[in-house]
Amino acid sequence: MAENNKLKVELCMGSSCFARGNSGILSDLEGFISENGLEDRVELEGHLCLGKCNSGPHITIGDKEFSGISDSSCAIDLVRKALEEIDAESNLH
Repeated sequence: MAENNKLKVELCMGSSCFARGNSGILSDLEGFISENGLEDRVELEGHLCLGKCNSGPHITIGDKEFSGISDSSCAIDLVRKALEEIDAESNLH
């Protein structure tokens, strides 16, 4: 979780990751966040290059790194799962 209590989702937007699918994933994640009213829970952040070009597209969700994710639905599922884990953890406290 980011310091402001939002789930931080970082996408590499370097030319390799962008061309391999992160451009579409960014757009679809923005739509998912907006359609589900998650603006106060998820922070999207783009980076010019995360230095993992050979295994891109690269996405970091919270403290977990994922490479080779080129399907928007997979990225959305990973964000959804991370939010569910946060909710479950907060219910334990």
